[in-house]
Amino acid sequence: MTALLRYQTALLLRSQRWLPPFILYVVFLGVGVQGGQPVLDSLGYAAAALLPVAAWLVRICVSGEPPAAQHCVASAVGPGRAHLARLLVALGGAAVLGTVATVVVTWISDPVSSDHQTRVPVLPAGAAGLLAALACALLGTAIGALTTWPVLRTTGRAVPALLLAALLSLVVSGSPAQAAVSGLVTGSLSGTVDLPVLPLAGAALLAAVATAAACALTARRSP
Repeated sequence: MTALLRYQTALLLRSQRWLPPFILYVVFLGVGVQGGQPVLDSLGYAAAALLPVAAWLVRICVSGEPPAAQHCVASAVGPGRAHLARLLVALGGAAVLGTVATVVVTWISDPVSSDHQTRVPVLPAGAAGLLAALACALLGTAIGALTTWPVLRTTGRAVPALLLAALLSLVVSGSPAQAAVSGLVTGSLSGTVDLPVLPLAGAALLAAVATAAACALTARRSP
């Protein structure tokens, strides 16, 4: 599995197809996060913006391999394991991006509540922001796994489904991403920090189920 992960990572980096979602995420942060803003509000924005980026990275990793190479890898290790490596690389890329963004946002933001009256502890705030970012990365990976091949095999269906699912995941009550982000925003109102452990666990469970389903379908739908 280690060799597969290295191969998929090298394939992703060499293709430079990661640049558009990376640039889009940086633009989102540049527009929505400014120095001196309340730290929890900024961390919530950074985490929310990561979800569609994670789903996009999944689509890039799943569709970026040349067909001949894809067939060779599937023959050598099995289509399910090959697909799992693609999803794990996408998740890893989103997690790294979210971690870096959390550190930067925590550093430039003001550790105060929304009304700038209550001090917010920096390290707990950064930890909460990191857990929220990981929850969004996991849920974005789940969305990507369920809206790309082998679940949806046509771009005309896959892309609208990905965008709609990402939007709903951020606004629908009960979604792990919505719970994690709203927890940060609500905490900012009172200046309290609550670690989004339950949303992270829920996102991890959904990502595991979606990944297992996608990998199981891969063997049956491989060309």
